[in-house]
Amino acid sequence: MKKKYVIPVAVLSSALFMGTLAPVQTHAVSTSDQTQVQQKIVHNQQNKPFFNKEKGQTSSNATEKSAQEHLKQNKKAYNISNPDQSLKQTDLKTDDLGMTHVTLQQTKNGVPVEGHLVKVHYSEDEKVEAVNGQFNTSIEKSSMSTKPSITKAKSIATAKKAVTAPDELVESPTSDLVIYPFNDENHLAYKVNVNFLGETPGNWMVYVDAKTGKVIDQYNTIMHASYKTSRGFGIGVLGDYKTLHISKDMSTQGRDYYLLDQSHKNLDGIYTLDAENQWVLPGKLFSSSDAAFRTSYERPATDAHYNSEEVYKYFLEEHDRNSIDGEGMPIVSTVHFGEDYNNAFWNGQQMTYGDGDGDFFIPLSAGLDVAAHEMTHGVTTFSAGLKYRFQSGALNEAFSDIFGALVDEDDWEMGEDIMGAGAKADGRTALRSLSNPSKFPVGADYVSYGDGNGMYPSHMDEYYDLPIELDNGGVHINSSIINHAAYLTGEKIGKDKLGHIYYRALTVYLMPDSDFDHAREVIIQSAVDLYGEDSPEAAAVAYGLNEVGITG
Repeated sequence: MKKKYVIPVAVLSSALFMGTLAPVQTHAVSTSDQTQVQQKIVHNQQNKPFFNKEKGQTSSNATEKSAQEHLKQNKKAYNISNPDQSLKQTDLKTDDLGMTHVTLQQTKNGVPVEGHLVKVHYSEDEKVEAVNGQFNTSIEKSSMSTKPSITKAKSIATAKKAVTAPDELVESPTSDLVIYPFNDENHLAYKVNVNFLGETPGNWMVYVDAKTGKVIDQYNTIMHASYKTSRGFGIGVLGDYKTLHISKDMSTQGRDYYLLDQSHKNLDGIYTLDAENQWVLPGKLFSSSDAAFRTSYERPATDAHYNSEEVYKYFLEEHDRNSIDGEGMPIVSTVHFGEDYNNAFWNGQQMTYGDGDGDFFIPLSAGLDVAAHEMTHGVTTFSAGLKYRFQSGALNEAFSDIFGALVDEDDWEMGEDIMGAGAKADGRTALRSLSNPSKFPVGADYVSYGDGNGMYPSHMDEYYDLPIELDNGGVHINSSIINHAAYLTGEKIGKDKLGHIYYRALTVYLMPDSDFDHAREVIIQSAVDLYGEDSPEAAAVAYGLNEVGITG
């Protein structure tokens, strides 16, 4: 019988919605009243991030104090009683349009409320233009204690046990005290991050009740997918010639060349490392006895190194973003991870590429769009912070696919350069298609949760209502709806303008808990910011979203 190739949902991967007290008091003024229930996690209108336009309201200047004052003057509209006590500034930045954005974190007795931020957006002449975010009124009004009963050390031990973490970790776990609204209750909790590798790598967020020591919630955020500067070249997996920025070992005995690019000002380097087919990271710096990286073993490294620089240059030249974090952080990739590993991922710190099994996948570093996908997960980590499950997770995946298609601008397919002979023979010529999502089938386990056609959805009528244990609630499946909306818009206004609009939405307006309806509001607003209220660009964005059934 001929093998049927259906994409593993873990491929190219990089969360959760807040629950609230009953009656629900986490609120967000939203245009949608859709209610969803997933794995006992309540999603409803009050729990959605809000987006309010405040055209031309005057303010003295764009500061934490003026933002708090604006919210205080309009506290009935926002239902925030004491913004000067409940909201503390975490960021203030001015963008290329001259708009200033003040980000405020909701707190209780100085303890942050997980995922609850309010942003006040100012025009160039310092008038309040818009306010968006998420605020939990029940926490503000409550007298809950914020004094923990267990230690951070205890929370870390509990978290490691909950995720079956190995003894060897990527880095020491972190633990931060937060207030975590979840399943109709506001918890004082430790947010513990546990990061480890192996055949099933994990970058886990575990919420441990700071009173009882029990695990409240947990989820995996793995986002699947002395030298002198010198010039070299390499041959990629597909046989193409590539010029590389590399480094020469200048030590007394050193004769080797390394895949270390130190040629870019204000960037802490582009590093490509070799896991040597082990399940460990980051591996050792990839080296060669000469400046040519062309053997079959070196070719995946050639692609990873070259593609990392191409994606870096895209974000710098198109969006003035210096590296993944915007601050010049090193760009690190590891190739030859594990044996026959059919995956690529971003683990919160770096990109990692398997070699594939040679049948379904060839080495995954061969895809420029794959590199762009994984690095965009990093950009999302350092901007919107979209939580990696349900609709916020689908947005996370969609933005990575969209920027994959923008950087690799030849087509609207995702992963077409990494498919193996067996997959191609069975008609699986790419991972996903932005232009025609239903070109490819989903896994058999997911079919019953959709409309029955078993294909990737391109409209909300085909939405897969998946539980958390399947694809984190559909992050790789339902993302294709957003993908298709972007494609429809891009066909009208071009990839360049599409990229600027979606980048602004990702880095200025989207929030950790954003869903599809909120994404519609802020993507349209981003087009308005850049091109005007009645512009063809804003109309094209609305058209694309309307056509996939995200109508607000």
